[in-house]
Amino acid sequence: MRWIAVWRRNFLVWRKLVVASVLSNLADPLILLFGLGYGLGALLPSVEGMSYMAFFAAGTLCSATMFTASFESMFSGFSRMHGQKTWDAILYAPLVIDDVVAGEVVWAASKAWLSGSTILAVAAVAGLASSPLVLLALPVAFLVGLAFAAVGLIMTVLAKNWDFFSFYMTLVMTPMTMISGVFFPADQLPRPIQIVAEVLPLYHGVELVRPLMAGRLPDDALLHVAVLLGYAAAGYAMAITFARRRFSA
Repeated sequence: MRWIAVWRRNFLVWRKLVVASVLSNLADPLILLFGLGYGLGALLPSVEGMSYMAFFAAGTLCSATMFTASFESMFSGFSRMHGQKTWDAILYAPLVIDDVVAGEVVWAASKAWLSGSTILAVAAVAGLASSPLVLLALPVAFLVGLAFAAVGLIMTVLAKNWDFFSFYMTLVMTPMTMISGVFFPADQLPRPIQIVAEVLPLYHGVELVRPLMAGRLPDDALLHVAVLLGYAAAGYAMAITFARRRFSA
């Protein structure tokens, strides 16, 4: 449990900048939610039995969670590892690199959960999610954050400079957002692209959250949870492996 000290250190730093941090993480998804939600919602009376605003709110919750976890684990994580040398300083304490990686992953997932839960609260206040089942979206948001935080940290420990992250963002995150059911039902895509989407973590997060916001339990919930846990576990193991190599060198 030594990773808790790393998590707490990041939390104490974040607490000093909480207003700017929360606004930067929530401004874009909320503007997108209300802009596209109301704009396209006027043209689309319903999608999959729910208003387009509610449909898009579920996708926005998951995509915002993904971006927050990824940005925190990559850009902020790389700053602590490479620029500020915070990881080096931590390793002078009775901790090992495994503790640092675990603390960074859980911290990024915690910050992502805050973004997802805030968007869920906004959706509930707007009347887009009235069923008690929407509360189950809270642990799902943390699980989505955990999966993307672990994968993002792989990018961090492999990165040589800041430009490295643009490849992951442009070639992975952006296409994933477009095909995972955030903006429109994924089953509208050609079957080969659907198959690609179904192996991506964002797709499974959306498939869990959207039915909950509609007031029903998701189909194949165990499968979706298992995929997200698999990404989190595999990403965490790979991040530790690469981090050990980097810091042993």
